[in-house]
Amino acid sequence: MALRLILQPFSRVDSLTYQAVLAYSSPSMKPLSLYIETYGCQMNVNDSERIAAMMADVGYQHSSDLTAADLILLNTCSVRGGAEEKVYNRLSNICALKKKKRELVIGVGGCVAQQEGDELLQRFPKLDLVFGTHTVHLLPQMVVDAQQGVRSSQTEFFDAEQRLDLFPSTDTTGRVSQFVTVMQGCDNFCSYCIVPFVRGREVSRRADDILAEIERLVSSGVKEIVLLGQNVNSYGVQQTGYPTFAELVRQIATIDGLQRIRFTTSHPKDMSDDLIACYADLPKLCGQVQLPAQSGSNAVLERMNRGYTREQYLQRINALKKARPGISITGDVIVGFPGETEADFEDTMDLLREVRYADVYSFAYSPRPGTKAADYAEEISKDEKQRRLAELIALQRKITLEINRSYLGTKQTVLAETVGKNPGQLSGRADSGKTVNFSADSSLLGTMVDLTISAAYQNSLVGEVL
Repeated sequence: MALRLILQPFSRVDSLTYQAVLAYSSPSMKPLSLYIETYGCQMNVNDSERIAAMMADVGYQHSSDLTAADLILLNTCSVRGGAEEKVYNRLSNICALKKKKRELVIGVGGCVAQQEGDELLQRFPKLDLVFGTHTVHLLPQMVVDAQQGVRSSQTEFFDAEQRLDLFPSTDTTGRVSQFVTVMQGCDNFCSYCIVPFVRGREVSRRADDILAEIERLVSSGVKEIVLLGQNVNSYGVQQTGYPTFAELVRQIATIDGLQRIRFTTSHPKDMSDDLIACYADLPKLCGQVQLPAQSGSNAVLERMNRGYTREQYLQRINALKKARPGISITGDVIVGFPGETEADFEDTMDLLREVRYADVYSFAYSPRPGTKAADYAEEISKDEKQRRLAELIALQRKITLEINRSYLGTKQTVLAETVGKNPGQLSGRADSGKTVNFSADSSLLGTMVDLTISAAYQNSLVGEVL
C-alpha cells in the first residue's frame, strides 16, 4: 500500500482554497476515491490532512476528477459571509452530482458545519453528513453509516482533556515542511469574530507531546515546522504548569535536524517581549510574523474589542523590527466595520504606510451570527465598503511590489519544497516566507539552496542558484 498527500492551491477569491489530494494504491482491491476542498485558514488545511490520512486507513484514494469521486468533503470557513455563501453555492452544485451517481457520499465539515449543524441536512437533502471542528475523528464511521443510508450530524464540543487526545498523526512521506498544532480555540471574543463559537475555547497541547511529534517528523525528513493555532502566542495560558509560547519555541529550536520554525497566527496583545527576543536569539526561527492589526483606528479597535491601541501595536512592530532587522510582517485588516468613519479608514491606510507589510489579507466587514458586532447598527453601505477595500488593496499591492523589488540582487537561502509550474523549475520559501522559483534539478528538493534574486513580481521572486 502506497500513500501520499498533496495540497494544491487552486483558487483564491475571498479566502484561501485548497484541494487535498490523496493518492493510494492497493494490489488486492480497487480503492474508493476521495475529493476534499478546503476553505479558510491553515488550521482547516491541517484538518484536511488529518481527514485524508484517516480515510486512507479505510481505503479511500484521490480522484483528480470531482465527478469520479465516491466521497466528496467540503472543509469550510465561516469567518466571512462571502466565504460561507461560496460554500453554499458549491454544495448545491456538488449535490446535483447525485442525479447520476446515487451512491456518492457528500459531507461538510469545518466552521460552517459547526455553526449550522442539522440545518445543513435540512437545507440540502442530498447531503449525507455534517461534522464539526471537534468531531473530525468520527468521520470514518459517519461515512460508513452514510453508505448504509444513514444521514448524520456530529457537532458537539469536547472538553479540554478529550480534545488533547484528538491529534492523530498524518503521513509526511516526501514532505519537508509540516504543520504542527500547538493549541486550538480562542478566548478573545473580538466583537466581529465567530471563531470562539465554532472552534471553542482555548486549549493547549502538552509540550512533551508537541516535542515528541516534531522529533518524529524530523526523523522522517521534515526540515521545517509551522506551529499552528488560532492564537499561538497565548499557548499555555489556560493550563497550569505549561511553558509559555516563547519557552516552547526555544525548546523546539534545540531539536537536532530541525532547520526552520514558523508559526501562525499571533494576537498583538499576546506578543510578549520574550517571544520577540526569540527573533534575535534563534536563527532557526524564520524572520516572518503574521500580526493582524484589523484596523489602524483606536476607536474601531475599541469597538472590535481587540485589547490594544494603535500605539501599542506599533510598539510591538518596532520591537520586532529591532530584534530581527528586515523581518517580514504580514497582517489582516477589516474595512467598513460598523461606525468606521472616513478618518478611521485613513488611520488604517496610514498604518499600512508606516508598518509596510509584506502582505495584508484584507476584507470588507460582514456580520457573523452570534457575535456582538452583529447587533451593531450597520452604518456602512456595501458600495462604500468595496470602495475602501479597493483603495486599501491598491496601496498594499504597491507596497508589496516595492518590498519584493528590494530583494533584487540579494542572497537568499530557500528550502526547496516543490516542483515548480515550469519544467526544470523548483519552488520554495525564503526565510522571509517569500515564494522563490528557480531553475534546478529535482535532486535539490528538500535541501537548503543559496540563491541570488534576479527578478521580482507581485506574488513571487525568481532566483538563480549560486
